[in-house]
Amino acid sequence: MSKRIIAKLALSSVFILYSLCGSASESAISFSIDDESLQWGPCPAFFPAGCQIAVLHGDPSKPNVDIFFKVPGNYDLPAHWHTSAERMTLLSGSLNVRYRGQSTTELKTGMYAFGPAKAVHDGRCVSDDPCVLFIAFEDPLDAIEFATPAQ
Repeated sequence: MSKRIIAKLALSSVFILYSLCGSASESAISFSIDDESLQWGPCPAFFPAGCQIAVLHGDPSKPNVDIFFKVPGNYDLPAHWHTSAERMTLLSGSLNVRYRGQSTTELKTGMYAFGPAKAVHDGRCVSDDPCVLFIAFEDPLDAIEFATPAQ
């Protein structure tokens, strides 16, 4: 056999083993924001009452965790930041988000947004209906309250 055929066979074997191992370690999942099996918990204490988080995939204390983040309509999100970058898609409502040094962005249902790591931001759910975000974090889940420096 030629070296080229042997290399292709070896590579094919690696892909087959990888796909078999990957499928055995995790199951596919799916959730809607109204799924009754979701376990909603509170947001960090500095968020006003009504804020909720549901972990969809991963361990919040480890990298690569996905969550639903839900707040009531007409709700103000306090200024905060995350150690991780965050990738978001708004699933319901209308949400204004403002990162320090940038203009406010109004997210409508179905819109994607990216927030850099350690970027201070705040927001407001401007709809009467709740705002629900899907958020993917690269690093463990955290939210650190941004305290305005004393003048």
